[in-house]
Amino acid sequence: MPYFDYVLVGSGIAGLYTALQARQFGSVLIVTKGHIQDCNTRHAQGGIAAPIGANDSPALHFRDTIEAGAGLCDEEAVRILTTEAPDRISDLVDYGVPFDTLDGKITLTTEAAHSVPRILHAGGDATGEHIEVTLSNRVRATDIKVLEQYLATDILLEDGIVKGVRVMDCVSGFAEEFECKYLILATGGGGKLFKFNTNSEIATGDGIALAYQAGAQITDMEFLQFHPTCLNMPGVEPFLITEAVRGEGGILRNVEKRRFMLDYTPEAELAPRDVVARSILYEMIKTKSDHVYIDVTHLPRSLTTTRFPHIYRYCLDNGLDITKELVPVAPAAHYMMGGVRVNTWGETNLPGLFATGETACTGVHGANRLASNSMLEVLVFSKRILERTISGKAEKLAVKPADRYTSLRAPKTRINNMPLTLKNLQSLMWDKVGIIRNKEGLTEATSILSDWQKQIIAPVDKATHELNNMVTTGRLMAEAALLREESRGAHFRSDFPATLEKWQHHVIFPSK
Repeated sequence: MPYFDYVLVGSGIAGLYTALQARQFGSVLIVTKGHIQDCNTRHAQGGIAAPIGANDSPALHFRDTIEAGAGLCDEEAVRILTTEAPDRISDLVDYGVPFDTLDGKITLTTEAAHSVPRILHAGGDATGEHIEVTLSNRVRATDIKVLEQYLATDILLEDGIVKGVRVMDCVSGFAEEFECKYLILATGGGGKLFKFNTNSEIATGDGIALAYQAGAQITDMEFLQFHPTCLNMPGVEPFLITEAVRGEGGILRNVEKRRFMLDYTPEAELAPRDVVARSILYEMIKTKSDHVYIDVTHLPRSLTTTRFPHIYRYCLDNGLDITKELVPVAPAAHYMMGGVRVNTWGETNLPGLFATGETACTGVHGANRLASNSMLEVLVFSKRILERTISGKAEKLAVKPADRYTSLRAPKTRINNMPLTLKNLQSLMWDKVGIIRNKEGLTEATSILSDWQKQIIAPVDKATHELNNMVTTGRLMAEAALLREESRGAHFRSDFPATLEKWQHHVIFPSK
């Protein structure tokens, strides 16, 4: 069995950055089911948050992150995030990421719920793409082994300790095993579970399902962020309209062209994402429409075209000049706050298994991620994973008495005439586990997902493996949402609309 010191599963910013750091300390293998440029990182338009401005500080960034997290942030993790941020930005600069500058200084912009400008960007609205391309080119130029179009299918354990990973060639179906000292999951989130989403095709919850099936703890799965503004044009692929557009002065209008956000919150367009997403949904219901508009026609044309060149060009290529016309948008599934439970060193409850990026739950985001903290989280905690592995130390996950440990339940048997298909799964998750939830819908979803899980035969190819992973991840999400009888952050229950102190703890699915 081939051996590597580090095996990275996933090739977004989490996998690439961690691999580049790890190669200083041992042999490295990256396993990715697509190509190393296929990931959600490329879709990260807004940028990366860091307290590097003259009027900013780690303490202020800490405060904003805690407030956005609605009582569920891990304060130690947030303090680490905001304190170590400047050094990790320096790492990206050293790797050659071309952040936008003015007069020799990195330019900073504002996004919702940030009290000061602290968002770094590259190429205007192409930050993720620039970071991904820079890091992937670096990886290509090293001795890091990259297996493209290989899907990780099983975590190999020996006496409860991770010893390696089994992978499948997505083209031939051939299985192969690799032994490693450290296995690091960096597979991204599960946005493709939902009919409307901003994610790339690879975001099928693979790492979460893989970890859960091996016995790793999974937490905060009920907290999934819905981005308020995704392009909604007939016949046009969904395309993220970054909230930096609202940060620069974009206005939300309903189909009657009336500005409506002030009807819902005094923060208007700069309210946290969950508030804006629900407000848009309510306005769509009120006006019996499938979209609202974001208006930037009042902004200088030069600002719009230079600050948001990708958005401008994409819309123009599809017949819409955003400098002159309103942009039709609607909410879409975007980012998972929950995932594989890790400590501040990226360690799981399984020795030898680490997780980073959207696959992991570090506790930084709490119930509602502060915009542009996700790429920063990747850098800070991926670096700490490497520091832990070379230290020779290990630390158990903390057990908090208030946290609620649970298991997947066996829902009451009901007739399910809906066959398991990707389309049906995505519709079920959007309709029953979407922006606004309730007991009836969540109960139906958990029952159908449980029934589908029983129907699944042994996966034989990439598509069936992904579908199996999506059902597992979707069931964890739906059951956590059903269990949490309150509304908090990105999790909103119409039957329990208040935030309750007794629910200020985490829902954790334990080792099996």
